[in-house]
Parts: sequence; structure tokens; C-alpha cells
Amino acid sequence: MKRPQPPPPSLLDKYRGADFQPLYTATVHVTGGEARHGRATGTARSQDGSLELSLRMPPELGGNGEGTNPEQLFAASYAACFHGALNLLATRAQVAIPDAAVTASVTFGRDPVDGLFTLTADIRISLPHMDPAMAEELVRNTERICPYSKMARDGIACVVSLDS
Repeated sequence: MKRPQPPPPSLLDKYRGADFQPLYTATVHVTGGEARHGRATGTARSQDGSLELSLRMPPELGGNGEGTNPEQLFAASYAACFHGALNLLATRAQVAIPDAAVTASVTFGRDPVDGLFTLTADIRISLPHMDPAMAEELVRNTERICPYSKMARDGIACVVSLDS
């Protein structure tokens, strides 16, 4: 088996096309399970079969907590993406950050604007043994290029449609 390698820093090269250029699409299908409710008893399966997990509501929302919930998945995705972008920038700058860690906390709560629901995210980066000014610059630059940070800041192109 081929040994895993990080992506090349050339991914940071600027794209100059006029339209969005897709590089990869992940497709996940969620069904409702016993309660017929994806969040309460659902199953999430990726199209390629590499992801299959039970979805459960956390105890704080009345669930039994015996599975993964959407906020955990989003927090894991955000942290992994930020960590990857951080490493790409550090590699390009020829700065070693072997002990870098990213912790994402995603909170589900009530939205004061419409009275329904919203999410907030708190992203914490640990760069031990690094000059604080250099660490700050690296984190700010990562925040500018990380797709999850861009989505949280600027929104996301989203199409919702009904299959017939």
C-alpha cells in the first residue's frame, strides 16, 4: 500500500479561471432509521462506502447520545480542513509545525433573528514552540484561505432541490 502523503503546496497556486473549478465532490446519503428522523436515528453513508455511521441526537437535545451528531461531524470537518490549510501554508513558508492542533467547537442554538436555529463555531489553534507573531500571521492567513472559514464568513453556494 502506498504511504499517505500530505497534499502538495502547489494547491495554493492561484486559480485564474472564470468559473468555479470542482476538485472533489463528497456525496453522503442520510436516511431516517427507526424514528424516521435523520438526526434522531438516522444513518449516513458516503457514496464511495468509506463513511457509514449512526446519527443520534446528543443528550442535551433529548437523545441518547449513542452515535454521532451533525455538529460533531461539522466540527471535525472544519478542524481537519483548517489544520490542512495551516500545514499547506507552513510548508510553503518552510516553517515546521509538527505539534500543530486545531480544535473546533460547533454550537447548535436558537437564532434570535428568526426564532429558530443557527450554528456558531469557535476554532482554537495550538502552535506550541512557535514565535507568537509568526503563529498569529500563519493563523490569519489560514483563516483567509480555509474553505470552511470562507463558508462561515461569506456563506456558501447552495442549491436545494426536490428529486422526483
